[in-house]
Order: sequence, then structure tokens, then C-alpha cells
Amino acid sequence: MAINGSRSIRGAVLETIGAPRPYARSRPVAVRDLMLDAPGPGEILVRIEAASLCHSDLSVVNGSRVRPLPMLLGHEAAGRVEELGEGVEDLAVGQRVVMAFLPRCGECAGCRTDGKMPCLAGSAANNAGTLLDGGMRLHGEDGEEVRHHLGVSGFASHAVVNRKSVVPVEDDIPPQVAALLGCAVLTGGGAVLNPARPGKDDDVAVVGLGGVGMAALLTALSLEVRSVIGIDSLPEKLARARELGADAVYTPQEALEAGIRPALVIEAAGHPRAFETAVRITAAGGTTVTVGLPAPDQTAEILPLTLTAEARTIIGSYLGSAVPARDIPVYAQLWREGKLPVEELVSSTIALDDINAAMDTLADGKAIRQVILFQDPAAPESRG
Repeated sequence: MAINGSRSIRGAVLETIGAPRPYARSRPVAVRDLMLDAPGPGEILVRIEAASLCHSDLSVVNGSRVRPLPMLLGHEAAGRVEELGEGVEDLAVGQRVVMAFLPRCGECAGCRTDGKMPCLAGSAANNAGTLLDGGMRLHGEDGEEVRHHLGVSGFASHAVVNRKSVVPVEDDIPPQVAALLGCAVLTGGGAVLNPARPGKDDDVAVVGLGGVGMAALLTALSLEVRSVIGIDSLPEKLARARELGADAVYTPQEALEAGIRPALVIEAAGHPRAFETAVRITAAGGTTVTVGLPAPDQTAEILPLTLTAEARTIIGSYLGSAVPARDIPVYAQLWREGKLPVEELVSSTIALDDINAAMDTLADGKAIRQVILFQDPAAPESRG
């Protein structure tokens, strides 16, 4: 319902950082009614179709990444354009779009690195909990300002985002697949396609088989490299990697004991011990790409002599060194050709009201991606 240019929506708002677990009991995230202003110049209104839970959401809940509160969470989402703000002429109402959690202004020094560095303006907006231009479109029914999560705030029925925070995709890409293209695949797949760039004769290992790591594994498989190896401490994730086509799987200790030495190793766990494992197993002359985001105060130990004596390379890759407008269509086409089965990353579908329990499941490492599916209010089954 729209009121004076604003509409009532329902969304998942983080009200407390660092609440005790289980979150299903402490309930740091409140699902409640909010008001969403109409899109301003350069912005669009999107009806969310699907949104999935990622460790970047959990990191705000548990305090690893402190953000201003209250904040409407969710950054991995897809939906349909419902309204265009002034100046947006390259999208159409009804078009499906993928959310990209780091908008790129296209003009700053970061944007001129072709994905290697994040957009400076987009990073500043994300840290402040605003849209790209510094504005906010969310508030409680009492007028309280509610911050945006990574320019998206996708755990809601609708979102207003900057045009530069979305990439259009064709209607044949299902919502739950489209949503994952914007974070898990963009980050994990990007680590493979952009900095790693494996050849047909390369062995590729992925350390950490959450959503991002599994997306990296699937992307490596799509390239038909010599072998793809999955490494994780959880047996169920190793079993899932096998099901998805991994040539071999190991726990970290097993990988070290087996003496495997892949030319390319992707670290996607966001933990210093995983990073150490990834570096140790990388072959002489090889490359370690790290996309995981550990807590800011965590440290790792490596042997500098190994880097020199074995001519090794370590690359940090934020968001898979991606340019979303360039890369998301590539992944969409790989999915279309049957080479990148993104839907296999979906562990379960959940209701928005289950968000706190779902955060527990994510924290326990029991899911790859849990997806919230939002019903189209215009669908026949919802008409009364």
C-alpha cells in the first residue's frame, strides 16, 4: 500500500549486534512492517522475488562486521522492477534484475581498476548504510530511520536501490538462481575467472565449501580443468562437493597429509587457518586466491621463504575482482548452457519469519544457501 509516495513493506531488521546464540531464542532480527519511500533520481523500486542468506549477513548479526543500526538486512537478491526513478532509461518495468552488493560509480580510482579494487563511493555508502548517493529510503512506521544493507536490503518484499546496484537478466533465469549470481557466484566464480584464470591442464582446489566456495568449485568444473578438489572440515560438505562433480575431496589435515599441490587454490572460508592451509598446499609457481573475509583482528602465519623460493603468488580478491555488469551475464549464460548448475547451491527455501533460526543454521555450517522466496502479490493464488 502506497502512502504519499511511500509504501508499506515487510522486512527483516537487525536491531541488536552480538546477541547470544541461539538466535532463534534471542531474536536479534525483527520481521516487521516498514515504510519505503519512492525511488529518487537514478534509483528503482524492485519487488523482491528471492533472497538468500550469506555469511556477510551473519557477520553483521554476530558483530564481525559492525554496521549502523537498525538495518534491514539482505544483499543477495533478485526481483522485478516496479518503478523507475528520474533519469533511469535503460531498464523497463517488469524486468528481472540481480542485486549487486557493491555498486560501482564507474568514475573513481577503484572503478578504473577493472574490478581489482572496489568502488570508493560504493564502499563508503555500504559502510554508512546508505544508497550510493548517500540517501536512505527506509524508515519505521514511527519515522525512525532504518539503514540499508550493502545498498540492497533484500530481506523484504520490496527494495529501493540505486540503478548501479542491479544488473538485468533474462526471464529464463529463475529468481533463486538469479539471486545467487549477485554474491555467491559473483564472488566464488569471480575468484576463478578473474584472478586465477585456470587453464585446461591446471588442478584447482577450493578451501572452504560454503556458498562462495561451492560456487567457485562449480565454476572451475564448468571450465573443464584437469581436476577440481574440494577441501572442508565438515563431512557433509565434502560429500556434497563429490555429488557436484569434484574429482577429490579432503579435510584440511587430509590434504596436508596427502601432499596435494594444486597450481591454483581458492580460499573461501574466511578463516585464518583455512588461509594457511590454502597457502601451504599451493604448488611451486602456483597462485593462492583468497576471497574469504575473516574478522578484522584475526591473523595468519605463512613462511615468506616459501613465497620467494617457490615463486608463489598470493592474490586478495574482493567480490571475486568482479565488475557485476560484465560478469553476471557470463554466469547467466553458463547456467543457460547447463555448465553452471547454480540451483544445486540451494540447501532449502525458508520463510522470512524463519530468519533468526536460519542464521543459526548458517552459523553451524549446516547449509550452503537458504533462500527466501517471496510470493508475487499479483499471482492468482494470492488474490482474494
